[in-house]
Amino acid sequence: MGCKGSDIEQRALQVGADRQKLNSRPRIPRRVGWFGAATLASLLACHQALAADDRMLLLDHDGLTIRMHLQAGLNVVAEHNVFWNYADTFAPSAGFDSNKTWLEGYILPGLSFTKDLGGMAAYGKVSAVASGTLGIDAYATGNTGRVTLEEGYLGLRSGEKSDPSFDVSVGPREFKAGTGMLLANGGSSGFDRGALKLGPRKAWEMASIGRFGFGDFTGTAFYLDANEQNESDSHTRIVGGDVRYDGENNTFAGLTFGHVLKSDSPYPKAASGGIGVPTLVANGRDGLNFVNFYGRAIPFGDSFENFFVAGDFAYQWNEDIDMRAWGGRIQVGYTFAEYSWAPTIAYSYQTFSGDDPSTSRLERFDPLYYEGSPSSWSTGSKSSMVFINSNVNAHQLSLRVTPTERDTLTLRYAYISANELRSPIQFGQGTHLEIINGVPNPVAGVSAKHLSDDIFLEYNRVLNPNTYLTAGFSVSFPGPGSDSVVNSNAPVWTGGFVNVVVNF
Repeated sequence: MGCKGSDIEQRALQVGADRQKLNSRPRIPRRVGWFGAATLASLLACHQALAADDRMLLLDHDGLTIRMHLQAGLNVVAEHNVFWNYADTFAPSAGFDSNKTWLEGYILPGLSFTKDLGGMAAYGKVSAVASGTLGIDAYATGNTGRVTLEEGYLGLRSGEKSDPSFDVSVGPREFKAGTGMLLANGGSSGFDRGALKLGPRKAWEMASIGRFGFGDFTGTAFYLDANEQNESDSHTRIVGGDVRYDGENNTFAGLTFGHVLKSDSPYPKAASGGIGVPTLVANGRDGLNFVNFYGRAIPFGDSFENFFVAGDFAYQWNEDIDMRAWGGRIQVGYTFAEYSWAPTIAYSYQTFSGDDPSTSRLERFDPLYYEGSPSSWSTGSKSSMVFINSNVNAHQLSLRVTPTERDTLTLRYAYISANELRSPIQFGQGTHLEIINGVPNPVAGVSAKHLSDDIFLEYNRVLNPNTYLTAGFSVSFPGPGSDSVVNSNAPVWTGGFVNVVVNF
């Protein structure tokens, strides 16, 4: 038996590519170097010890299998003019260094079991994350780390060939609804937990999931509680369902719907006319309802099978606070399979409503727990560290080539703008003075729609079936909207990363 882990392998190929930066000038502290050398040595030792045969399988007897799991990563990151050096304007006395270099790493061991019950199977998994950062990261936090529980669930499912089928489980585990537009990243990393960019935590703190399938249709009911940082836990509890149809050639269509049972998360609301400081709607997320339609199709069938179209649309409402919001994305792409390197070109446009300052209603889109990697739902590469998926839209182009079976190069470009002027873009940060009719007034958001242009070049190398190398370099050019926040020409933000991830 092999040690391959389907979705985790895909995550390993992308892990560390989430908005990471490189600048060659800053020097890594000596203790960071020692940490990196020790971690890399342990990763290589793990690979040499485990690659020869399937030592992860501990027991396979009388219908019971017990298996170990191990994932680990090491990432070096650097930034230059991080956040377009906004700190010099908004917090000049804080001594924030806009040039950052740090090292981060994690190790994620686990143990799982499956027991054949005759037509059914009981299963479960437990795993933990030990993560840390050496040096000070982009959010001015570092030299810290934590050990936390990742997964710890028990489940019962029907046999592999059962139709209809069922699968129910309870406990901390990973779960993604649809394409990850709203519900995907159940765990948070960075800050006191370290490993900001690698983001090893994905599991929800509590997840109750029931799946029922018949043919190509699957229905899922869920209850979710996110694994958030202790000091910023919003205590959000979500219940909902998903109905999905899976066709051939990775085509699908589905609907996710949900309701927030409880949440302490406030919502920012633009001041009337956009002039003034935003107000906070206490517990704004509490009672939120949402629905998300998603799908992917090959519209021309076999005659043009390498061309695809995909789309998402989400609508949110909360009667308690008079909220209506929306967001969506359309994607088209084509793979030139007949050419060497099999280039794939794709275009997407994604947009998320912002609060209209001219109305009393709240229209700010809540992205909830979206999957924020550049290949998924991030808005830009660097800019996604400043702008969440609310009151922004982006035209994004990507070109991917595969020179060999082990190597992949991806170039991404994003043109990012605001939907509503003088309205909170992230959470109301960046409130500044603008001269309006000769009078200085505090405003939030931006006074011009073009926010930034992001370019990101990423390289992936499969070193062997269990070891992955990823490197990337990205640049963000601030637009007139971002310049308007500081009333000057903000500097270009550059950076990159190199990481290695091992997965068994």
